[in-house]
Amino acid sequence: MELDLKVPHDSHLALWQDTSWRYALLMGGRGNGRSGTASRYTLSQLLSDTYTRGAIMRAVREDIKSSCWSDLLDRISEQNAENTIGLTITDKEFRYAGNYIRPFGFKASSGSLTARLKSLAKFNFAWIEEMEEIGEGEFRTFDDSLRTIEGRIRILGTLNPPSKSHWIIKEFFDLEPHPEAEGFYIPRLNEAHKEDTVFINGTWRENAHNLDEATKKRYQQYKKTKPHYYWQTIEGLVPEVIRGKIYKGWELIDELPKDATLLRIGGDWGWFPDPVSTIALYYCDGYYIVDGITYGNEISDDVVAGDIKNVVGSASNIRSVFGADEPKSIDLMANKGINAVKSITGPGSVDTRIKITAEKRIKVVRKDHPVYGNWVWDAYEKYHWAEDKDGNPKGEPDHEGSDPMDAISYAICDLATKISSNVSIHKPNWQKR
Repeated sequence: MELDLKVPHDSHLALWQDTSWRYALLMGGRGNGRSGTASRYTLSQLLSDTYTRGAIMRAVREDIKSSCWSDLLDRISEQNAENTIGLTITDKEFRYAGNYIRPFGFKASSGSLTARLKSLAKFNFAWIEEMEEIGEGEFRTFDDSLRTIEGRIRILGTLNPPSKSHWIIKEFFDLEPHPEAEGFYIPRLNEAHKEDTVFINGTWRENAHNLDEATKKRYQQYKKTKPHYYWQTIEGLVPEVIRGKIYKGWELIDELPKDATLLRIGGDWGWFPDPVSTIALYYCDGYYIVDGITYGNEISDDVVAGDIKNVVGSASNIRSVFGADEPKSIDLMANKGINAVKSITGPGSVDTRIKITAEKRIKVVRKDHPVYGNWVWDAYEKYHWAEDKDGNPKGEPDHEGSDPMDAISYAICDLATKISSNVSIHKPNWQKR
């Protein structure tokens, strides 16, 4: 079927014109039309006469239906393709002739990531939306699972520019300091990936004909009112640190010092889509040291208890501090001989935990989890104050990275005495930076 692609800008045509890429990264400013182009490319592959077994992917599968899936339905409607050429649409797939596109989440509601990805061995295409939300280990596991020889393998990622320390930036890009915006960088595809990667950058300007005047005016006003938001989200530059980063100054170390003293265990409950996170908190030479214990989806309380006992050993006096939202799980831990207690809770408790934790000197032991990578440090890098779509602060932490960070703050705050749960903190005016 011949398609009228209507891509926002000629630079987006590289997806079709360059036939050598394994990776295509559409990363830039807001309003550039990245998702529109990605959905057009996905549809063009589905309706092609070449082998296409494709996946539309996000961190959580359930989020796909309200984003990528809807975009693809819009493209089908624009092309008048439904019910005219034998295209079959269900809740589980788009199918045309022998080709199909199916939704997958890196965090699915059943099965381990590795087990689920075995079913993708014959897939040769994937569109990953919000790719910056995917951990390096998760991506590597997925990338290695695509190994068919039936068709050219392609991974198309659409993403907002993450911070300088993000694994995507380190893997694919060299950074050039921006001449006007201090602390921001222009991403350039590095030499290592020039042969196998297409990088499509851009801003709203390439897509201006599809935007109303009020939207374009608002984007430009952000340069004065919210400069950090403007340079990262509107202009698509890579920031030194994530906007509104909560904790700073932590250090990464390769191993736990032999003379470190175990103080607490911290745990944040999870199942799906949130992961369970448990950490061990130590003290050594003026620093608190965090060592990850357990992390992942659908991990039973019995496994969590076993992992904690392996760390604590016979030291029954070591308190394990958990989120107060799962009292039955805390009771189960206690019944297994773990000195389990609930974290502080109530109005102002989140701000209190952040304030106390931010005052500590903290080091994190490097991890190399086969799926989740260095998950404690990754959470530290991502943990930031939440904002709305226009960059206005909500007055609370964003959920990204919160599970390990909550586990850490539970443990640290349990060391403090006479904590008032009605304490609030002054949040920095990071929007003006």
